[in-house]
Amino acid sequence: MATIVFDLDGTLIDSAPDIHAASNAVLAEAGFDPLTFDEVRSFVGKGVPHLVGCLLEARGQPREGELFDRLYADFTARYHTAVTLTQPYLGVMDALEMLRTRGHVLGVCTNKPVAPARAVLDHLGMSDYFGAVLGGDSLPVRKPDPEPLLATFAALGGGQPVFVGDSEVDAQTAEAARIPFALYTGGYRKTPVTEMHHDALFDDFDALPELVEWLAWL
Repeated sequence: MATIVFDLDGTLIDSAPDIHAASNAVLAEAGFDPLTFDEVRSFVGKGVPHLVGCLLEARGQPREGELFDRLYADFTARYHTAVTLTQPYLGVMDALEMLRTRGHVLGVCTNKPVAPARAVLDHLGMSDYFGAVLGGDSLPVRKPDPEPLLATFAALGGGQPVFVGDSEVDAQTAEAARIPFALYTGGYRKTPVTEMHHDALFDDFDALPELVEWLAWL
């Protein structure tokens, strides 16, 4: 039996449309022009403070101060209901069901704040698959620090570990934690896969159950 922890945004779900909409809404309220979808998607993965800092920097504003605090509060308030445009990637639900049927233990470790993470999992009917969900505000540190990932595995009771993610942050986290890492190549990464740490690659969730069982015994 393996214990499999997933990243969320860009791995299990394509949440960039909701994040893009929420980002442009808070920018508009502050009097700034909107950003493109690709611009906002490139900011995803390092937590809300990083994202809001990038929004401001893209509009020529400082990444800290009163304006940052206001946009951060506005974005965080919107994030809890930013679920209507988000969808699981193709094959995710079947893969989760297969893994659960085979007796594997599943969890989520994301840099998304834990309340919005749970909200979107509930909205998509995915919550029951996961025995633990840790967000970017669950601990004093977030990925790529390995502590949130290790804490998620501990909350699930240990077992043969595998981490599944899509981004540079996930790759760095897995390497620091010394956990076998499966890289989903259809997510939000910006770096060529040849330049990223990984133990296995996949672009089709139909392949994931067999892949993670192989990785669990590395």
